[in-house]
Amino acid sequence: MATASETPVLDTLAAMTVDSIERCGLTPEMFMLTRIAALAASDAPPISYVANLDPALKSGMTAEQLQDVLVAIAPIVGTARVMTAGSNIAKALGISIAVADAEAQTQG
Repeated sequence: MATASETPVLDTLAAMTVDSIERCGLTPEMFMLTRIAALAASDAPPISYVANLDPALKSGMTAEQLQDVLVAIAPIVGTARVMTAGSNIAKALGISIAVADAEAQTQG
């Protein structure tokens, strides 16, 4: 089945996220903390963090809470996954900053 969208994968991911938010009773902050923990546990790449860090920060999540999540899951997922998650989060923040800088330059 063909779709008219030029971004069917992103559209599908966005629809899944909206559905997840609508069906979940967690607070926005807890929802995002849970998603970050799941990303770390699944050894997600930096781009997955890019898609989630901005909403996480907008939900009120702090850097300390992000660290606490990684500390909490370390005994379960292991130090290697937590260290990789930390590195991928740093890369994601770098990507986000680079995108914001590029957008600022085009607008200015």
